[in-house]
Amino acid sequence: MPKESPHELRQRIGALEERLSALHAAVMRVSGSLDLETVLHEVVDSARALTGARYGVITTQTEAGRIQDFVTSGFTPEERAEMTAWSDGPRLFAHFRDLRTPLRLANLPAYVRELGFSSDLMRSQTIQCTPLLHRNVYVGSFFLAEKEAGQEFTDSDEEVLLLFASQAATAIANARTHRDEQRARADLEALVETSPVGVVVFDGQTGRPVSFNREARRLVQDLRAPEDSMEELLNTIVCRRGDGREVTLAEFPMAQQLSDPETVRAEEMTLSVPDGRSVTTLVNATPTRSKEGAVESMVVTLQDLTPLEELERLRAEFLSMVSHELRTPLISIKGSTATVLGAAPAPDPAEMLQFFQVIDDQANQMRNLIADLLDQGRIAAGTLSVSVEIADVGGLIDQARSTFTWAGTRRAITVDLPEDLPRVLADPGRIVQVLNNLLSIAARHSPDSSPIAVAASLDDDQVAISVTDRGSGVPPEELPHLFRKHGNATGEKGVGHGLGLAICKGLVEVHGGRIWAKSGERGHGTRFTFTLPVAAETDDAAPSVSPRPPRSPKRNEATPILVVDDDPQTLRRVRDSLAEAGYAPILTGDPAELPSLIRTHRPRLVLLDLVLPGTDGLELMESVPELESLPVIFISVYGRDETIVRALDAGAADYIVKPFSPSELTARVRAALRRQAEPKPFSLGDLSIRYEEREVTVDGRPVTLTVTEFEVLRVLSSHAGRVVTYESLLRQAWRGRARDAEDPKVVRAMVKSLRRKLGDDAARPVYVLNERGVGYRMPRPGSE
Repeated sequence: MPKESPHELRQRIGALEERLSALHAAVMRVSGSLDLETVLHEVVDSARALTGARYGVITTQTEAGRIQDFVTSGFTPEERAEMTAWSDGPRLFAHFRDLRTPLRLANLPAYVRELGFSSDLMRSQTIQCTPLLHRNVYVGSFFLAEKEAGQEFTDSDEEVLLLFASQAATAIANARTHRDEQRARADLEALVETSPVGVVVFDGQTGRPVSFNREARRLVQDLRAPEDSMEELLNTIVCRRGDGREVTLAEFPMAQQLSDPETVRAEEMTLSVPDGRSVTTLVNATPTRSKEGAVESMVVTLQDLTPLEELERLRAEFLSMVSHELRTPLISIKGSTATVLGAAPAPDPAEMLQFFQVIDDQANQMRNLIADLLDQGRIAAGTLSVSVEIADVGGLIDQARSTFTWAGTRRAITVDLPEDLPRVLADPGRIVQVLNNLLSIAARHSPDSSPIAVAASLDDDQVAISVTDRGSGVPPEELPHLFRKHGNATGEKGVGHGLGLAICKGLVEVHGGRIWAKSGERGHGTRFTFTLPVAAETDDAAPSVSPRPPRSPKRNEATPILVVDDDPQTLRRVRDSLAEAGYAPILTGDPAELPSLIRTHRPRLVLLDLVLPGTDGLELMESVPELESLPVIFISVYGRDETIVRALDAGAADYIVKPFSPSELTARVRAALRRQAEPKPFSLGDLSIRYEEREVTVDGRPVTLTVTEFEVLRVLSSHAGRVVTYESLLRQAWRGRARDAEDPKVVRAMVKSLRRKLGDDAARPVYVLNERGVGYRMPRPGSE
């Protein structure tokens, strides 16, 4: 080998220094980021730059051996698409991966053909394959093809790529570890934020709060005055501990933490502010320490005991009520037996028979009470099922009246039923039980001489059945509590309703109906009304109703339902109930996500909490355009009649009061979806609209409308009684068809054409009324 001249040696050393400098710069670039996507692109770009390759590809794999990342460099979009679509591509890359050693080829197409693969897409002759190893574990490979001027890859290229691959593999492993840590941190933060237990973290040096989760913020929110900041609130909160000691929250347990940190386990404490407001919590406090033993932070968890205290109060009230209900028949039984056994001389047979009748009646009452308790347990657990069939309302009422009369009551019962009342879907035995409970309550709370009135009427797609007495009535403040199992609303004789109304509520709701009570002025009696779904007379067989319908056989066929509630426990309960019923629940606690979730998942129905952070459901109904064409069911703890009326007037499809059973929830969802899928014909004066047939008539005369004219009429009629703005009409009626979305003139021109075809005088309109500067509305049928 000829000896190199000094000049040639200097050139060679300069080339090596230049290459080492380029390698160092490449290593610095790939190590300068922890974002995995950025690192992968830097690796493949740097490898191309080091060797002068035109094309570069990097692949990584999972521990199971599947390709995880596939990043290219130097390809046009068309070339990358061809490579991605190449059927032999995955097998070829798997072959290169299994080699686990560098591979340099001068004739790639021939090599590919020898492997039995198609070489039609081979654009390059030369290729350099280099594995990526991190601590002797294979993490991927990069592939470089087609050097400048058609040159082949050299030993020098392979050496520098092996050096670079070692550093690149480390950078990729670090980026993956960082990504996994970030994901784990995000999961942990989400878990803590949505935890039903309040979590507060205090700084170990200053004692100042570092973070609050959602439940902790909720706990102290009621204690904070509007003008106070969170820090000011913490300085005023006083903790009364289990041993009677009182310390400020800022002092607990931070006062001793620098020298003697205190760990608290499950201690009941009351947090209070100077004006007397307070909340009772179960507190745990744990210090976290550094390696040197210094306290870095204090993690405090707070569990709100208010719901538990309420449960305890309800439990005691329930036991008291059951004890009272059982004690009454027991006293009668004991009195009858004591009289018979202690009488001297013994009572005659006729008198004995009367005592035995008392004992038998009271034993039957106790048996009925036990049956009621079992029913209430099934309703609360969501396991009460009913077998419905098509039933005649008159027959159900006659059967209930006969049972009620047979029990020995001589109370007059009047029945008022229209002749054209449709049949209903009902479990006859259970609905007769509901009617008997209502008749018994009416008899118990009204004078013996006054009749009890039973009536029924058609209400949309439900039949409403009412039972009315002429007793003393129920005070307005007690009406919302009547149907709770612990309710103790009293009437004229001061006797509570016990479990009867709670069971009526559960039985009606499992049928998909509702039950409510109205009471006028004192002495004008009470009316109980419940609804049952109208039966489709064309059905060959009525469906069975169960609180837990069978799961949908395929998840992708499930109906998407969007649930918006800031209470994690409610979200979980609703999610489980909907999933069990075969629906596909989409959950969020953030009302700001509502529009994007509707656009992304296209739900068929929305379950919306009435009260949300920073807003409420009624405001969202008005401000979120995506809700306009969807049925919305409100879920709320507020059960006052005026609140429910406001929600329904705002366009809600239904309203469910918390707490509710899974069977009630799914029954109401089914009913709302059924109404949406089978809209009833609309009739206003001479105007008639049949939505499914897209048929419009005026005084029996067919009216021919364009697609957009019909959509405008459909939107206005489906919102009858409410104003529909120009913007809302554009969104719902045009639905993305070409239009100038900013110009209400488009809507005015369409309404003008629609009025002309309907024969509606613009000066004195009957069907489409103008709300100047806002939009249009149609009168509600029956209000014109």
